[in-house]
Parts: sequence; structure tokens; C-alpha cells
Amino acid sequence: MAFTDVSLVALRVFREVAERGTLTAAATALGYTQSAVSRQIATLERAAGSPLLERRHNGVRLTAAGRVVLRRAVTVIDQVDATARELAGLPDEPGTVRLGWFPTAGSWLVPRALAELRRTHPAITVTTREGSTPALVRALRAGTLDLALLSSAPPFRSPDTETPALRLQTLTERSLCVALPAGHPLARNEFIDVADLHGQRWIAGSASGEDQVMGVWPGLDERPTIAHIARDWLAKLHLVAAGFGITTVPTALISAAPDGVRILPVRGGPAEQRRIVLARLPQPPSEPAARLADALRSAAIETDTSR
Repeated sequence: MAFTDVSLVALRVFREVAERGTLTAAATALGYTQSAVSRQIATLERAAGSPLLERRHNGVRLTAAGRVVLRRAVTVIDQVDATARELAGLPDEPGTVRLGWFPTAGSWLVPRALAELRRTHPAITVTTREGSTPALVRALRAGTLDLALLSSAPPFRSPDTETPALRLQTLTERSLCVALPAGHPLARNEFIDVADLHGQRWIAGSASGEDQVMGVWPGLDERPTIAHIARDWLAKLHLVAAGFGITTVPTALISAAPDGVRILPVRGGPAEQRRIVLARLPQPPSEPAARLADALRSAAIETDTSR
């Protein structure tokens, strides 16, 4: 079979796999069996004459040929969907922007930007989704997101190595802090010395320490004692308030901390900075996407100047 004869269904399945990162997750999202997804991918690869996915123990990664297919598949699917809307007598949706964001951005940056955009450009519709950096980057590549807010830690590398490179803009850069119960001995001071973090009980985002946005202090020079694991930032802060441990947080969450929590800076070690980065594909954004990007930048600047 020539590649010109591949089905639209196969292209949709391939895009879902590229976005989800695993065949199992794609099958769940599409309501297919994993074997059905595998068959569609196998058909595409036979038509392409080369592997489109590199199979790994923790998922799949696009090959060079896969990146070519994905780029073209996104265009084809978008055009077919636009045609279907036109044939159905529905207007196109030039005023819709799809935004992805990392969890803590939903507590302050996203709501403020959306409120400002609604005030200045009420005709623009924004749909949002929360996700991890890998998931959001895959969604950008798959064309199911227009913009993504990412959290970046030193040395501030690009979130992936695919081509073309994503366009990244730093919206703000802030220090990482530590949240403690208000009754904790260290909470009496205005800052925490990094040496005083030794021997503390931590509330982490993962047992492996991979989640450094809200978890164990990154520069800790000992094996941490992890008392609780919770990925949700609000759950972490309520565990802190109840006295079950301490956790790291960005300064943006100071105003959102529940009663019984004190958030303090850390001194005496390397600065632990965190950036909020706005990512998109390199092609020029649509006007609605550009308006949303402006609102996100303004919200970040406004918050920085009000601290």
C-alpha cells in the first residue's frame, strides 16, 4: 500500500499515540483496544516503509520519519475537520485557543490571564488542560495545543530535542521556597538556612524525587525522608498545615497557602530558581493565540511587580 492510500483513521490514531506517549494511553483516549491501535500503527509504518515510532520500556518516541508524518498528519486532520464544520453549516472557530498549563499555574497565572482576556477580547474562547511538561510538549507537537505554560528548572534546557525547536519565552523567574507548618520551629524566622533542612520529613511529588516543583529541596545533600507523596499542590499544602511534613513551593503560591502554613525563602546554598515558560511551535501564532500570549505575559508581569 502506498502512503497516499493511508486512512484518516490511521492518521488520527498516530496523532493520539504521539500525543499520549504510549499505545495504551492512546487506546484508552480513543476507546479502542490496544491491539487495534497497534494494527493502525503497523499499517502506517508499512506504508511509510520505515518505523515511525521507537518503542521503549516507558512508552514510544517519534523517529525522524514519524516527525514528518506527524507534522503532515496534523495539517490534514485540521483541514478535514474544518471541512466537516463548513459542510455542516457551522462557522469555523478562528477565535478558539487551546492552552496547556502545569499544575501550579492554575492557581494564579491562568485565571488572571483568562479574566483579562475576557475583558479585552470577549469573542476569544480559550480551552485549557493541565498536564506534565512531557505531556504538554507532546500535545504541542501533535497540534492539539496552541500554547503551553511550562515550569523550567536550571540549567533551563529546551523541554525536548525534537525539530523544529519550540519557541520559548520566559514569562517570569522566581526562587523556590519551603512551606512549613506555622508551629514548626523553623517557621519563627524570616528565612531558612539550607543546613536546617537536614533531617526534615518531606511531602514529595514522587518517591523517586523526579517532581522538584513541589517536593524535596533540590540541593539537599542527604537522602531525604519522604513522609507522604502527593502530586496535587493543594494536597501538599494541606498536609503541611496539618503538621505532616514540609515541602517546596514556588513563591507564586504564597497568597494561596491555607491557614497554618508559612512559606519562607532558603539561604546558604545555590539559588534554586524556577522559570515559567510559554511554549509554542515555531510557525506564527494565530491572532487569538497571540492575544492570549499577551494576556499571560501581562499577568506574569503584574504579579511580579505586586510582590
